[in-house]
Amino acid sequence: MGYASPLAGIFNPAKNPGAMKRLIIVGAGSRGMGVYADYAARHPQQFAVVGVAEPRLYYRQETARRHGLGSDRCWEDWRPLLSQPPLAEAVVVATQDKDHVEPALALLEHGYDVLLEKPMATTLDECRQLQQASRRHERLLVVAHVLRYTPYFRQLKSLVEQRLLGQLATVRHFEPVLYWHQAHSFVRGNWRNSRQSAPMILAKSCHDLDMICHLVGEDPVAVASFGSLSHFRAAHRPAQATDRCLDCPLADQGCAYSAKRFYMGFQQKGQLGWPLDVLTADTSAEGVTKALREGPYGRCVYACDNDVVDHQVVALEFASGVSATFTMTAFAADRWRETELLGSKGQLLGDGQRLRFRSFESDEEQMWDFSHVPTHGHGGGDDGLMDFFHGCLENRQEALARPLAEEAFRGHALCFAAEQARLQRRVIEMSL
Repeated sequence: MGYASPLAGIFNPAKNPGAMKRLIIVGAGSRGMGVYADYAARHPQQFAVVGVAEPRLYYRQETARRHGLGSDRCWEDWRPLLSQPPLAEAVVVATQDKDHVEPALALLEHGYDVLLEKPMATTLDECRQLQQASRRHERLLVVAHVLRYTPYFRQLKSLVEQRLLGQLATVRHFEPVLYWHQAHSFVRGNWRNSRQSAPMILAKSCHDLDMICHLVGEDPVAVASFGSLSHFRAAHRPAQATDRCLDCPLADQGCAYSAKRFYMGFQQKGQLGWPLDVLTADTSAEGVTKALREGPYGRCVYACDNDVVDHQVVALEFASGVSATFTMTAFAADRWRETELLGSKGQLLGDGQRLRFRSFESDEEQMWDFSHVPTHGHGGGDDGLMDFFHGCLENRQEALARPLAEEAFRGHALCFAAEQARLQRRVIEMSL
């Protein structure tokens, strides 16, 4: 592919705000309503939500209430949008992973530019269909690889492009999923089962592999991978454990994965947004208790139908010979993503909040500190993505000339290759 750097950073709406753009939200859950529509409400000079398609009544009505939508702009399904001329410049598709492809393809063809929640799709062929549809219909397809739009990673990419490191040789990237997040999303939650959603490497880490490609600026040519579901299995279930945490005698005895301790702790502290709002729309003590009693999030982590890995390592080789490793693990607490880049002129180490460069030539050290950036919203990545998307809509021809969909496809193709390598225990040669 050999594409130039993507668009992040070239648009600056703060200098040239441009026109307000209309958005329709397709899938008004934690991301659709809680992130993308919320950004529009906070930045009315950039976006206005003018419609919502969401099958769940509460979320549809709540989105309508927050954005002043009439009943004629609320739909249980996205398909009615196809029976009338486009009602907005763009749509946000934030449905469940396996439900991305059909609406995104249809809405691209119908004349909408699309912001698509990651992952693009749950099969390689579907990802390719989306990339090709974007080109065929000359519509923007921006995938929510939010890491690209954080101040931290934008600075990291800028330093690489300045050739501060000289000739880049090695990249090491580490993602601590965190033990409680693994239990919430990938053992009890929507992404627990690869047949129902996607492999872990795609659902959780597609933007990490995208970031590695983004930093190197080349195509990967070979990949190997190892990993498994090692802990969250019935074989590790304590003898006294029950199927439901509310009934379990271990719930108040220090169980690391107690749903009662975890979720009720949020409720008692008054932290009623994510992850509580994923369990239930009623985040009162009674509502959360009912959700834990009846819903999937109250299950023992050793008695779920999960099959995705809880740790994985990926090794990559790029066209120029740069080598990279990526490690993802559930078993971490209070850590951020870490990235290390090693080159002929120095080493650059990032701990998720600070970047430190050590020069081989002068033995001096430079540091860039992002610890002041709020950690919510993916460290500024959610807002950065929306700001970027508005810039794309304002500068459509320039945006269309850039390989946005192609680079998104590249990162997804790498995920599928890594999963194939893991399952087949062999090196996969890649050709994009």
